[in-house]
Amino acid sequence: MIILLSISVAPTFAQSDETPFLTVRTDDNHYDEGDIIVVSGQVKTVIADTPILLTVVFQDTKILEIGQFFPAQDGSYSHTIIAEKPQWSKEGEYLIRVSYGTGNTAESTLTFTPRQEFLETKDTIEVNIPNGGTFDAEYTVLGGKVKNMILEPDNFTLRILIDSIDEGTISIKLPRNAIDSMKQDGKDEKFIVLIDDIQNPYSETESTSDFRLITINFDEGDSEIEIIGTFAVPEFGAITSLILLISILSIIIISKSGFQMKLNQ
Repeated sequence: MIILLSISVAPTFAQSDETPFLTVRTDDNHYDEGDIIVVSGQVKTVIADTPILLTVVFQDTKILEIGQFFPAQDGSYSHTIIAEKPQWSKEGEYLIRVSYGTGNTAESTLTFTPRQEFLETKDTIEVNIPNGGTFDAEYTVLGGKVKNMILEPDNFTLRILIDSIDEGTISIKLPRNAIDSMKQDGKDEKFIVLIDDIQNPYSETESTSDFRLITINFDEGDSEIEIIGTFAVPEFGAITSLILLISILSIIIISKSGFQMKLNQ
């Protein structure tokens, strides 16, 4: 009987509560610069007037941040960190460590990627006019590259093809003699700006009798910006205009010649 009791009771004593005293986790495994990191977890037993100590460690040696906060009455806790400079500046693995009471610690790891530093590019691009000539457009871009600009006179649109490798802006000086947006009374009208076929706002930072300078924000991955006005360079260029002028003069000369022949007769 004693042997049987010991056998039946033994498994009960062998069982133990495997719930850890302290846990920690983050809402994601990877973060980019500027992201908000939510650190949360649970303490098994709340100790009165005892805060949780949180540290962020990089490469096992460099402590980036230290924070203190108290758990809720049920033992849960949550704390937010903004992954931004100057503390968060290098790519790699970061350790989140929390401690509570004496000898109670928990750890979690995450990876971080800083935002690339993009230089502001100022340049001038030669814009082709279909069946016509060209004009120069000055622009400044940050966070991407301008691949090409094309004027479409039929629908009064300047198409800008971009390679946006990050969130950024483009400021472009629009020559009024190439593309403009005017009301019937001759006053300036707002352009319509589409980014990948979705209408977006823009800001106009300068306006003269020769040009309008507008600035457009774009997101990473955007590929095409359309600026739509009410006027664009006519579809025919200088050469076509010259040919047209010669044709008109020829008609006039022929008409006059025919008229003089009739008078001579």
